[in-house]
This record gives sequence, C-alpha cells and structure tokens, in this order.
Amino acid sequence: MREVEVKYSVSDPEVLLTALGQRGVSFGAPAFQDDQAFAPLGWAFGDSKLGVSFLRLRTVDGQHWFALKQPGVNAQDCLEYETEVADRGQMHEAILRMGYRATVRVAKSRRTGRFGEVSLCLDQVEGVGTFLELERMVPDETPATAVQDELAGFVTSLGVAVERTTETYDSLVRAAQTTAATVPASRESVDSPARRSLPHVADPLPSVGDDPRR
Repeated sequence: MREVEVKYSVSDPEVLLTALGQRGVSFGAPAFQDDQAFAPLGWAFGDSKLGVSFLRLRTVDGQHWFALKQPGVNAQDCLEYETEVADRGQMHEAILRMGYRATVRVAKSRRTGRFGEVSLCLDQVEGVGTFLELERMVPDETPATAVQDELAGFVTSLGVAVERTTETYDSLVRAAQTTAATVPASRESVDSPARRSLPHVADPLPSVGDDPRR
C-alpha cells in the first residue's frame, strides 16, 4: 500500500471548515505533533527525492513513532512503513548510525477528519502557516497521479481560495528557516541548491505530539 496525498496552503481556515462542514466533514480537536526528519548522508535539499528513503521520528502524547517514507512518482506519493518505538532518544541515535542525518524539526497542531476513504488533516505548521492535506491509502499498482487529480478535484469543488503546493513539510520548513520564515509565493521548488551548505537542525529532547497515524 502507498500513501497518496495532495496539500494546500490555506489563508482562511474558518471558510474552509464551513465548506467542508457542508459536505459532512467534521474535525476533531487540535493536537500537537513533534516530528524530526532525517535524510541519507549525501542527500541535500534541492536533490531529487524520488526513490530515496527518508525517515521520521514523531512523538504523540508521550508515544514515539518511527516511519520510513519513499517517494514514488512524486514527493506526495510514498511507500510508507511506520511502527511505535519505546525510546525516541535511542532511536534517534540508531538512525544516525544507519547513515542518516537530522534535517529539520516540524512542529504542528493538527485536526483530523474523514470523507469516505479520504483522510483530511488541517495543520497549523509552526513558522510556515496553515495547510490542508488530503490522503488516501491505495494499492501499489494504483496510478498515484490519478488519485491526486481526484483529491484535487474535490478541493476545487469546495469553491474555497486555497493554493496547492507539491512540497512536503520538511521542505517548506527548511525554506522558511532560510528566508526569515517567509515561504515563497509560488511554493514550487523551494529546495534550492544554494541552501545545501547550510547547517541542519539537530534533534533536541523529545517532546509531545498528536495523532500517530498521520
């Protein structure tokens, strides 16, 4: 199974919530997620992500989760494996010794909802802004772009002003960190090669998060 998603920057969350509510979508209370992203040694922002295995540690209400994501046809079509771990600090050190480095910390408040088989996440990402994610788990043989087009069509049908981005949160946070917390208006190709020499963000002590399955 693969996780296929689309992501949108949201300027007015209340308008979006109203439109989704009219479709029968309700969201739970916000919960905090604390993620540390890892990339293989030798990979840099600006390099292709396709076929590369990226790792993540997430803390959720005192529980810690390890995930591997490997983008397929694009960065928002991923093979994903996830499991709970007992000790985030120990897992962090193990990951470093697997040939990975810590890249960016992504902290966000997340509200989740569902529309049929689609999971919806309304995220307030620290230093970046508010985003709507729509995700579906699909069999490996299902064309990812067709699923993404379907998800995008649903968002368009809402009639709400949102802006689609093809970036992942680690790239958006990285861009914000290197441009005084200002995300480029186009939200396209924010991982510029010029940023490769900048120091990465180390993983501080574990903190708390929210829904582990997001």
